[in-house]
Amino acid sequence: MTGTSEVMEASTDFGHIIASSPLGVVTARSAADVRELVSFAGPHGLPVSARGAGQALYGQGQAHGGYVVDMSALDDVRCAPGERTLSAGAGASWRAVVRAALAEGLTPPVLPDHLGGSVGGLLSTGGLGGSSHRYGLVADWVRELEVVTGTGERLVCAADRRPDLFHAVLAGLGQCALIVRATLALVPAPTHVRRYRLYHDAPGTYFTDQRRLARDSRFSHVSGQARPALGGGWHYMIEAVVPHDGGPPADDELLIGDLDHDRDTEETADLSYAEYVHRLDRDERLLRATGEWDRPHPWLTLLLPEEAAASFVPALLAEDAQRGLRCCGTVQLRPLSARTLRAPLLRRPEGELLCLLALMRTAPPAAPDVVRRMVAANRALYERARTVGGVLHPVGALPMTPGDWRDHFGPGWPELVGVKDQYDPHHVLTRGYGLWT
Repeated sequence: MTGTSEVMEASTDFGHIIASSPLGVVTARSAADVRELVSFAGPHGLPVSARGAGQALYGQGQAHGGYVVDMSALDDVRCAPGERTLSAGAGASWRAVVRAALAEGLTPPVLPDHLGGSVGGLLSTGGLGGSSHRYGLVADWVRELEVVTGTGERLVCAADRRPDLFHAVLAGLGQCALIVRATLALVPAPTHVRRYRLYHDAPGTYFTDQRRLARDSRFSHVSGQARPALGGGWHYMIEAVVPHDGGPPADDELLIGDLDHDRDTEETADLSYAEYVHRLDRDERLLRATGEWDRPHPWLTLLLPEEAAASFVPALLAEDAQRGLRCCGTVQLRPLSARTLRAPLLRRPEGELLCLLALMRTAPPAAPDVVRRMVAANRALYERARTVGGVLHPVGALPMTPGDWRDHFGPGWPELVGVKDQYDPHHVLTRGYGLWT
């Protein structure tokens, strides 16, 4: 058991909104340590949550009145280049995964934008990245999991071995088992990429181009942002990436000539693949240096039908309630294809083309009333998104009741309940999401 400082650290998270009072923090140095704790906590009804990098936003990984398992020591990464797989402990960072894979000329097909999170934490929510429009979730490339269930069993599962548990753990919000180790599929990594940043003054041409790029395979990575414009409006930017191996890629005109962006403002850069995947590291260092990293982050992430996003997003950004995004936030947009998102527990809108909308706000420090208003605004926006077929991507700052979760999972709810009752009958795992009464 760790001391007071570790308990204090585990009582909050990157969101800096929800605080809790765990009884203690257990540093796991092996799967047996996790199994021992859960075997004790389950029959006593004590909550248990895993903590890797602590990047939850609304207390999801906290364990009020229970125990937090610090997974950070389970950080070993082993690459098997001949099999094109990589095995990583739940506490390993995605930076460590990238480092080990690139040393063998390989890479996961999908990576999160920010590499500071833990393997276990990201797989529990699914994991979306710049290549998700082609390759789905990070979780869709998991080949095998070692987990500890709520009964204290240490099990190995895969698509053909305990598939009910395997599919309940990936994007399963830590409800049925805690990930101890994951084996990921790898693919050959390019040595370089060419990155295009394409700017649009109007949302109509932006969404038309984004839709076009989500449908074809010309780019390996596609993402976007809405950015404040002078005079109070917004510009829209598509970031599109094509891999190459040191020589120039296909002709620029062939790649972007049919798009409707502003040709006078387009930006093109050639980067090593390693530079590209580490592109947010500098931003993190800056945010830490300025103190913004430690401020409250009432973020919200939604998945919208693509045809609804084209009107929903501009209307949202025009509202006075969203003015704070202009100076203290980022609006992320990402095209997705439903057919590539395979994890059963990831809820998605109807239709093939989807759009991820992430409002990444930063609130001022020591201003709880402001934070409460932002969280309330998240709730109102979520309800509006539901009226156009949108669903929650459950990584943000949004209070959810058990009834909300039943609605969220819809027809999949009874199956989740059944697997939960089988593998976590005491309902002690990862209570911070609030799925159960």
